[in-house]
Amino acid sequence: MADAASRLVSVAEQLLGARLPVRIRAWDGSQAGPPGAPVVVVRNRRALRRMVFKPGELGMARAWVSGDLEVEGDLYSVLDAVAAQVWERDGDSRTLAQALRDAGARSAVRELLKLAGPPIPPAPPREEVRSRRHLHTRRSDRQAISHHYDVGNDFYEIVLGPSMVYSCAYWEDDSTLESAQRDKLELVCAKLGLTPGQRLLDVGCGWGSMAVHAAREHGVSVVGVTLSQEQAAYARKRVADEGLTDRVEIRVQDYRDVTDGPYDAISSIGMAEHVGAERYLEYARDLYALLKPGGRLLNHQIARRPQDDESTYETDEFIDSYVFPDGELAPLGSTVTQLERAGFEVRDVESIREHYARTLRRWVERLEADWGRAAHLAGPGRARVWRLYMAACALAFERNRIGVNQVLAVRTPGSGASGLPLRTRTWNS
Repeated sequence: MADAASRLVSVAEQLLGARLPVRIRAWDGSQAGPPGAPVVVVRNRRALRRMVFKPGELGMARAWVSGDLEVEGDLYSVLDAVAAQVWERDGDSRTLAQALRDAGARSAVRELLKLAGPPIPPAPPREEVRSRRHLHTRRSDRQAISHHYDVGNDFYEIVLGPSMVYSCAYWEDDSTLESAQRDKLELVCAKLGLTPGQRLLDVGCGWGSMAVHAAREHGVSVVGVTLSQEQAAYARKRVADEGLTDRVEIRVQDYRDVTDGPYDAISSIGMAEHVGAERYLEYARDLYALLKPGGRLLNHQIARRPQDDESTYETDEFIDSYVFPDGELAPLGSTVTQLERAGFEVRDVESIREHYARTLRRWVERLEADWGRAAHLAGPGRARVWRLYMAACALAFERNRIGVNQVLAVRTPGSGASGLPLRTRTWNS
């Protein structure tokens, strides 16, 4: 009888209808697959049972998070090879789940079941969140934010570095991560036209980086709101350490409960992805109401590519179950439309997609360089979630599967005077 690796390669190629672009190392020490290809290590039969009982992306994610499945060497090369040569080949997007329902794959399914061992479904890893219905109530949003952000500030310091900015940096060729994040914060301040004495609302303020930068460098008064208790505690300490307690207030508060407008400007950086499609117009209208006439909103948000039939859009199973519960991505056009419906005049849209790919690669480097401490702080499963999530997202940004955009919008008064200069962009030749 053939060894486990050879049998796995044969099964996988029958199910996927293509040559497997990776090499397999199985639990019995055997190896098979293209020589020189990236190596996927199947540590035990439980990994197969996870994929049999939950075919598709979620089953593989469970195997990865639990440590039953591992990558030897460069994770990017495995993710890129699978995406380019299997799921996207020739426009064929057949998943393992679809293949398992194909009558022509029955012999491969039987072989896979033999390899998987006892027909008992393994329990999901404890890091998995039970699927919900994207209600986006105040309670469900608090729970989702806590799952993602209350992992431990020490863990996030490893990944993000001293800036503690958890959004796309803005790079020059010779930038460090810290200088690129500082440049992003300054770019936001410049687009908002901040001047001393103004009031800024930072929605989803994270660990306080934007609030501290705007108050220190531009002399504004800032209210930052977050739903994460750990973020708020960290941000308040930063504010105190900077001597800015008279100008910066950090609240644990839902943006829907902010009532002390008007503000001169609002920054929303990497927060709107948590709002949800059904609540987005409400979000836009709430922020519009909090601005004074002539006030500006800078909305920094990840976007997905539009679909021919938007009603068929489904959130990514891995991200929804392990990373951003209830998170939703919208096409850029939908975001702009909703902002306009709320009353905003959209004045500028800047795509900085390539910047996020570079940012994510730096975060992965930092995580891998201090892996032992990161796994100790957050737990091995959670650390593996973040490594896979960030590496996969870096490739998605590089391949234009997702993007990120800064949308500058104004609550233009009835006079039509936006308050913006005639020239707002300078392009290098």
